[in-house]
Amino acid sequence: MTKRAGILVAVGATVAGLLTAAPGPAAATAANTPPAPKLKWTDCPTESYPTLQCAKVRAPLDHRRPSGRQVTLALSRVPHTAKTFQGPLLVNPGGPGGSGLSMAGFVASSLPKKVAAQYDVIGFDPRGVGKSTPALNCLPGHFDPVRPDSVPTSYRAERVNRDRAESFARACGEKHGDVLPYMDTVSAAKDLDVIRRALGSRQLNYFGYSYGTYLGAVYAKLYPERVRRLVLDSVVDPDDVWYEGNLGQDYAFDARHKAFAAWVAKNDAAYGLGTDPARVEAAWYRMRADVARKPAGGTVGASELEDTFLPGGYYNGYWPYLAEAFAAYVNDRDAEALVEVYENFGAVDASGDNGYSVYTAVQCRDAGWPEHWSTWRNDSRRIHKKAPFMTWNNTWYNAPCANWPVPPLRPLPVNNRQLPPALILQATDDAATPYGGAVSMHRKLKGSSLVVEEGGGNHGITLSGNDCLDKHLTAYLTDGTVPRGRGEADAVCAALPEPKPLPAEKAAAQSVDNSRGSRLHGLLGFRP
Repeated sequence: MTKRAGILVAVGATVAGLLTAAPGPAAATAANTPPAPKLKWTDCPTESYPTLQCAKVRAPLDHRRPSGRQVTLALSRVPHTAKTFQGPLLVNPGGPGGSGLSMAGFVASSLPKKVAAQYDVIGFDPRGVGKSTPALNCLPGHFDPVRPDSVPTSYRAERVNRDRAESFARACGEKHGDVLPYMDTVSAAKDLDVIRRALGSRQLNYFGYSYGTYLGAVYAKLYPERVRRLVLDSVVDPDDVWYEGNLGQDYAFDARHKAFAAWVAKNDAAYGLGTDPARVEAAWYRMRADVARKPAGGTVGASELEDTFLPGGYYNGYWPYLAEAFAAYVNDRDAEALVEVYENFGAVDASGDNGYSVYTAVQCRDAGWPEHWSTWRNDSRRIHKKAPFMTWNNTWYNAPCANWPVPPLRPLPVNNRQLPPALILQATDDAATPYGGAVSMHRKLKGSSLVVEEGGGNHGITLSGNDCLDKHLTAYLTDGTVPRGRGEADAVCAALPEPKPLPAEKAAAQSVDNSRGSRLHGLLGFRP
């Protein structure tokens, strides 16, 4: 969750329910590895990252045919400056579908200077994403407002949303059918090894957030001897790829929405919505019912409202802005406040269309999804009764997988006993990648160390203001040191304090602060 009908595509007709096996580690052998491509770095500075450099590298579309059709991967780099050089540090913001070009500058500027100076920090757009080519864009404007209400009140309403999902899947097959069979995590992980060879490095250091943790674990499974350091922040459960993982998110995001309502109630002096969290939450659902009948400003309907408040489940630094618009609508019937906050947090632009296209292409291809729509419907109805905030919205976000035009693969098991110690970092109340996923990954990666942010609810927790977490990250990147404990977690850090309400004029202006937390979460996006 990071923002159908059978289709004849260029590669031939396929059956959505058919399972095929993903090529395993043996597929990448020295015998069929082409010569390392050469990189030509050029300066591409930005105001924030003046030393940034850019390059492109070609990789096989089908790694089983290394001399066949190629894709182009866009890279960025902040080069090392210290005499001590620890090699390349590849950084990934997640997704699937997230652009990583800006991550190099962010990570290099957020780490202690002495540590960052020892690495070439490398960002990249994975295959299909952003400035890599070909870039996917299945159906531009798929999320344009006003969309149908996500919660179906009748069979006809459900059919409308199913038709939209089927149309998206059909458009992907018609537009990108020659590429879709190769849009999967194993192929993306093999691209990482192309980047490694192009960098001239025997091993990689890797730092991934969200879906990037799964990508890193898959790379480590394919090439354990080529992993030097592995940092996984906000961890995908490798046992729940991908349908079960999305069901788990439905409950977790509802819990974070309740936490938001409790925060608003605690700050009633600022928002005037009452001191009872249940009453505040009820007010939010009344607002939802209002905009379902009459979209705010002709733009924000029920589905758009859900999209707007979803980012608050990822990062509580957004709560003051969301709460201000919420209160303005409920107390003053200010529709424009909702429109403005939607445009900042919920609206999808061209890069969002690209990100969603890659998201569906990878998740629908990576693993099997329920073949019968009745399974989707019954699960959504059951969970919605207990967790109504995002359940149906999440269902429709993933529903193209019910009719995807290429068959799914089997997920690659990531169990690994051949790695150096990996560093895993996780908040206990993360909604996008619930805590159990980090525990599972910790058990699967022998010798790994788990650092927990107790009581934290944000998704993406290092380099966002928690000095305790960053201390462990810095130690690991300095010399490979990891904490060792006797319990489930090897180290525990306290969560950051909850945000405070902002002055009304600043929050109403939606002038999001430029803290590291806000900058990080702007890069990570809102659907893992």
